[in-house]
Amino acid sequence: MNDFTLWDMARGLLLAARWTIALSLLAFIGGGAVGIFMLLLRTSRSRVLSLFARLYIELFQGTPLLMQLFITFFGLPLLGVDTTSWGAASLALTLWSSAFLAEIWRGCVDAVPRGQWEASASLAMNYLQQMRHVVLPQALRLAIAPTVGFSVQIIKGTALTSIIGFMEISKAGTIITNATFQPFTVYAMVAALYFILCWPLSRLAKHLERKLYVAHRH
Repeated sequence: MNDFTLWDMARGLLLAARWTIALSLLAFIGGGAVGIFMLLLRTSRSRVLSLFARLYIELFQGTPLLMQLFITFFGLPLLGVDTTSWGAASLALTLWSSAFLAEIWRGCVDAVPRGQWEASASLAMNYLQQMRHVVLPQALRLAIAPTVGFSVQIIKGTALTSIIGFMEISKAGTIITNATFQPFTVYAMVAALYFILCWPLSRLAKHLERKLYVAHRH
């Protein structure tokens, strides 16, 4: 017998959920910042910059996030950079997120009619002015729904960080299971927590997608 109550288990998971949320927010915001930069390179008129961004995106999209976490956590110390599970998880998730967000946003930029580019060019706007004043404002409306939808993938991706010792919901669930010997109860609560975090975002993304579709038809 053990002395752990359902509240004890739930409390431990809720405390770990704070770190899941914090890591997800950091990866989303940091990934968005890097993603915008990669988007500008990817859509640049410079073939070298565009190729660099394309290789960057394909690298992070084409390799498992788990391997990226391992390389970040174990590779940085080999370069003389001291790191923690929090630092490695933040960096890996930020870079991983930036590649997907950049590609999502590139698709939205490509959806802007070519005539908008030509019209802004006729006003003697340079590339950055075209993006800032003409293209991005139109692409933003298209990007909202898939961007919100991808935030769900970021939350789910945090579960993999448990492999490098980061204390998020999955890691806490393993520790609590080892202490209570109640895996079904604990992991059912873990699943419920992920559902509570992800379901509203999934519903919001679908709502925005439908709203955008209706607006586009009119």
